[in-house]
Formats: sequence, structure tokens, C-alpha cells
Amino acid sequence: MYFWLKFFHIAAMTVWFTGLFFLPRLLAARHRAEADADRAHFVPIAGMLFFRIMSPAGLVTIALGMVLIAYGPIGAWLILKLTVVALAVAIHLYLGVAMFELEQGRDRHNAGFYHVLGWVPLLLLLMLVALTAAKPETVPPLPPPPLHAPSAR
Repeated sequence: MYFWLKFFHIAAMTVWFTGLFFLPRLLAARHRAEADADRAHFVPIAGMLFFRIMSPAGLVTIALGMVLIAYGPIGAWLILKLTVVALAVAIHLYLGVAMFELEQGRDRHNAGFYHVLGWVPLLLLLMLVALTAAKPETVPPLPPPPLHAPSAR
């Protein structure tokens, strides 16, 4: 069971982060008036990417990650990893707001902003991989949780 939970967690995370890489580039292409910039073409594609691919994959990733927490070791690395995941969720939500504003005819950013924003998920992904693979200890180590403290008899 653990294998399949982890398999689908990683698969969903891969799909989610692929969308986080691609959507900012799609928004930048729209600003540069490339072939995909036409509203009749852009809105359905960006909407399908965000609502039908990225968002479900992000939800599955987070749900399976919460289940996997019960199976794995817990430490400061997990708190750091969850912080990085929260940043990825924040970028995801911000991209949704940016798409909504574009549909309303408002846009606060230029193509350069979206180009730079497209690199942030790569940095987050590298941090997630490093934290998950290394599971670094804290210096000094954290005290054990109260449930695991030795009893004084």
C-alpha cells in the first residue's frame, strides 16, 4: 500500500509542477502576442490547464502527502518541506488570480515577470527533492515530542 501511495503522490506532484512550470510561460507568451495569445485560444487552454489538470493534481499531491506523513519519519526536514509546499500552493493560487484578472481585462505584470515566475517552481522542486532525499537533522537536534519523553519513575 505504501508503494502505491508514494507512486501516485509523486506522479500527481509531477503533473502539478509541470503545470506550475508551463502556465507562467503561457502567460508570458500571451504578453508577447504569440500565436497562443488570441483570447479565443488562450482562455480555454489556460483554463483547462489550471482547473482540469493542475488543481486536481495539486489536491491529490497534498492529500496523499498528508496520508504519507503517517508512514514516514517526522522531523524538522518535514516542517521545511511543508513550508516549501505552502509556497508552491501560494504560487498556484496566485496564477489563478492572475488568470482571473486577465479574463477581466486587467493585468499588473509584464512578460518578464511571468518568465521569472516560471523559474520559481523549479527552485521549489529542487528544494523538495533535497529535503525529501536527505531528511537533514537540525543542529542542535530538536527535543523529542512530549509523547515520546521518557517517563520519570
